[in-house]
Amino acid sequence: MNQKNKQIVGFVILSVVVGLIIEWMLPSGNGYSALLPLKITLYLIFVGALFSARYVVNKMNNLYLSLSTEEEKEAFLEKQEAKKIDWSDWKSIVKSLSDAKPIEEEEEIILNHDYDGIRELDNNLPPWWLYGFYMTIVFAFGYIVYYHVLDGDTQKDEYLAEVAQAKKEIAAYEATQEKVDLTALDTGSNEEGKKLFKRNCAVCHAVDGGGKIGPNLTDDYWILGGGIENVYNTIAEGGRPGKGMIAWKNSFSPQKLQQLAAYVVSLQGTTPEAPKEPQGEIYKVEKK
Repeated sequence: MNQKNKQIVGFVILSVVVGLIIEWMLPSGNGYSALLPLKITLYLIFVGALFSARYVVNKMNNLYLSLSTEEEKEAFLEKQEAKKIDWSDWKSIVKSLSDAKPIEEEEEIILNHDYDGIRELDNNLPPWWLYGFYMTIVFAFGYIVYYHVLDGDTQKDEYLAEVAQAKKEIAAYEATQEKVDLTALDTGSNEEGKKLFKRNCAVCHAVDGGGKIGPNLTDDYWILGGGIENVYNTIAEGGRPGKGMIAWKNSFSPQKLQQLAAYVVSLQGTTPEAPKEPQGEIYKVEKK
């Protein structure tokens, strides 16, 4: 690949990188698609700055050569030739990134500092470090433009926007679900809840809730928490994995689950015929 083609490929790669940086700063998905003219302007500014810098460097080199002697010209051109990178040789690439002087040439950069026989070399900063430093400058410029000129969203703004969006999605989901008031216990006889319990739950918990295979439902001890909300959730989602009861949410409607949970809670404090020993932890409903 000749020098001209290498320059074209390098420019294309650099342009793609700059385009990605601009898209990262002003993502189209966040409503910045309307700022396409600004993106193009920023890209053109970059291209203009790149070509301007290259033009200035070339002019300064030509001026230096025009004022130099033949020996100085040869030394300058040799130095420029030595800086060229052979992209087909990884050693050449590593050398260009470190810009370290060969041991044979270290005499040229030894400073007049001697500490117990240890001498200091006046090495240039490694290009990889300089390129990283220049990138931080570019990033800082983009940061200032995005947050202080265009008033870009901060992390707090993004968090609040995501919370607001989540609330909208929850509200939309809840609008499609049947309403269940978990805080409203049935103050009547709750005959439907009683029928559901005898038909589906008595085999494990006994007709009076005293407990068989399942735990006693009349005392103050609960394995997965007491209170209408915890009981409702336990009935709907099931007990402990591998040893608890099945989930009933696919068998009963939310209204029937509420009636069943209300009846289970109403059993607490009653006196069963053969109560099973307490299981779980004591749970007291806090009075509001």
